[in-house]
Amino acid sequence: MADHLRLSFWFPGFAPDEMLPRLAEVLRCFPFSESRPGIHYASVQPLSWGEPSVLEEGFDPGDGIDAAITALAEYAQPDFALTVEAWWDLWVLDPDSHEWVLQPEKVTFTAQGPEFDDGAFAESGHILINFGLDFPFLHEGLELNGEDSLRVKANVAALIEFTHRVEQRCHTTGRVLWTDSEENLAQKLIARLQQVQ
Repeated sequence: MADHLRLSFWFPGFAPDEMLPRLAEVLRCFPFSESRPGIHYASVQPLSWGEPSVLEEGFDPGDGIDAAITALAEYAQPDFALTVEAWWDLWVLDPDSHEWVLQPEKVTFTAQGPEFDDGAFAESGHILINFGLDFPFLHEGLELNGEDSLRVKANVAALIEFTHRVEQRCHTTGRVLWTDSEENLAQKLIARLQQVQ
């Protein structure tokens, strides 16, 4: 059963004046979709997820990282969460044609201030990335051979390359790739990759 795939990063410091620079650094490591480039949406959540947003702003197609960072600048507070949405290209098996297509998939980036939601960052990261469902990386239930294995392997490689880029360029102190379920995602990915060797 598909589950949401998330990636958490921690940093040596995440004071209000560090929130946006660190978010921008992570976004600069991200391989934006060729057909849906740039940041598409930004929002600001005060105090906790139970509170109404104080900002929701859409951006024109192709608007870059700087436009989102400028829109969020006054909201970099220790008890706020700043979220942006972007897209990247993954291989997906079209259910009608049974052909593999490279299509944009939404990714959400959230920078959590240290006091937001009673210090939720301690468990879920200073920057939390939601890649949507884990299905494109696992394709559980699909017998992988030929082109199938190449496409799944390409999706996993994109995830690994992005993670490594952030670790190398952004001076992180920790990271965890996880899902909402209790299953060990690392073991599932390794097992899947072994099937496509």
